[in-house]
Amino acid sequence: MATVADTKLYDILGVPPGATDNELKKAYRKLAKEYHPDKNPNAGDKFKEISFAYEVLSNPEKRELYDRYGEQGLREGSGGSGGMDDIFSHIFGGGLFSFMGNQSRSRNGRRRGEDMMHPLKVSLEDLYNGKTTKLQLSKNVLCSSCNGQGGKSGAVQKCSACRGRGVRIMIRQLAPGMVQQMQSVCSDCNGEGEVINEKDRCKKCEGKKVIKEVKILEVHVDKGMKHGQRITFTGEADQAPGVEPGDIVLLLQEKENEVFQREGNDLHMTHKIGLVEALCGFQFTFKHLDGRQIVVKYPPGKVIEPGCVRVVRGEGMPQYRNPFEKGDLYIKFDVQFPENNWISPEKLSELEDLLPSRPEVPPVIGDTEEVDLQEFDNTRGSGGGQRREAYNDSSDEESIHHGPGVQCAHQ
Repeated sequence: MATVADTKLYDILGVPPGATDNELKKAYRKLAKEYHPDKNPNAGDKFKEISFAYEVLSNPEKRELYDRYGEQGLREGSGGSGGMDDIFSHIFGGGLFSFMGNQSRSRNGRRRGEDMMHPLKVSLEDLYNGKTTKLQLSKNVLCSSCNGQGGKSGAVQKCSACRGRGVRIMIRQLAPGMVQQMQSVCSDCNGEGEVINEKDRCKKCEGKKVIKEVKILEVHVDKGMKHGQRITFTGEADQAPGVEPGDIVLLLQEKENEVFQREGNDLHMTHKIGLVEALCGFQFTFKHLDGRQIVVKYPPGKVIEPGCVRVVRGEGMPQYRNPFEKGDLYIKFDVQFPENNWISPEKLSELEDLLPSRPEVPPVIGDTEEVDLQEFDNTRGSGGGQRREAYNDSSDEESIHHGPGVQCAHQ
């Protein structure tokens, strides 16, 4: 039986420590009806306490732990998850613990397994046109020979070494009045809380309750999906006895495209044209992501400046779940100028007569000096900068000889 200090759960339900299951159920129903949030909105915490107390005391294993070891027994029996912010922690004065460890609960109250995350690389063409592909992966499924029991009926026994908890608690005395409590995984059952005699184990799964199975998923990549978007297969993750399987989640990873870059529902590309095309109009063709040949025309008389951007409406990416609506295509133009001395001086004069006239040069007043304009390689440092650096070096050298802040005396 629980000690006087460890009857708090019984006190919450208003029953003695020796109450029967029927008495617990009656007390819980009466209190739950009175303090249910729908009827009593201000009694939310009280309702949680009542539900928590009934959950513990209506479970024979948890009730035995509580009766024997009190709050400490519940903490240790839950796998030592003392760092979780459990919603019932205020019942024990701020102790943080959880019966279900790091596993979440599903809607039907069963434990829920972890989700399995897999990256799925897709091209920009796949995201534009949509794609159906098959993905093969390996996962755990319940053994069909023993129905996930690990052996024949009655072969599974509670581990006597850890009393089915999967962990052992050891207390070591460090000094008089000072003890250290240590928790370790039970070696007899490998933390499972159950043992199966070798002769009674299932031959197919060898008592592991699950076997590996290859699963083939049919994946539908819809038009307009984006990098980082998730495709979820509910309940297709690893199976385990008494646990609701988690989900398989595919994370889309877009591969780089040589021509197009995507921004939301818009596409961007760069196209090179010559100087004559920039001044006199042009026409060029490119292959779109769905295989169409797109002809782009720009009329004579309209000028394309170097680095300018033009837009083609409705030729971007299709919208997700609304593929008939598309974004826009932005084309940036890189104007390639001719090389030096590409034309004779005579022809150059004729060309100048056709081009817009030069601006008038203002008259020069005073002394003048002509300089040559030379090509500059921006990967190398400028000569002036190097000279300044050398000058600074010599100045530093001089200041070292005389000490900081000391001026030379003139004779």
